[in-house]
Amino acid sequence: MPDSSKSSASLSKHDYETLATIRYTLRQFLRFSEEAAQSVGLTPQQHQALLAIMGFPGRDRLTIGELAERLQIRHHSAVGLVNRLHATGLIVREQDENDRRQVYVSLTPRGQEVLQELTAAHKRELRVIAREMTRLLETISAED
Repeated sequence: MPDSSKSSASLSKHDYETLATIRYTLRQFLRFSEEAAQSVGLTPQQHQALLAIMGFPGRDRLTIGELAERLQIRHHSAVGLVNRLHATGLIVREQDENDRRQVYVSLTPRGQEVLQELTAAHKRELRVIAREMTRLLETISAED
């Protein structure tokens, strides 16, 4: 929900330009990310799923429900995504030994290789835009 503490009357042209530039820079990064995923044969959502699995705090596997939450999608959509990733050999599924209803997913060695390639490319791209984003964010922070 928008913060209305700063009235729209007190916003300057510079405020709008800064926000527009931030959104533009973020969109450029997202487009880069989408194209990078497609270059290795993945959809952007498949790439996000691999990253969510490997980047889950404290462990290298997660349940399908946790994956759905991380991707902000419905459980049945996560199941379909997991099925597609499993079919490509990028992830494995394991049922919990104590609760057979719980299914964990983790990356295969091939999934780890693909994700490592994508992550390295993303880190390089982030280094390119980091200075500009930092400057823009500092501009916004300094105005408050």
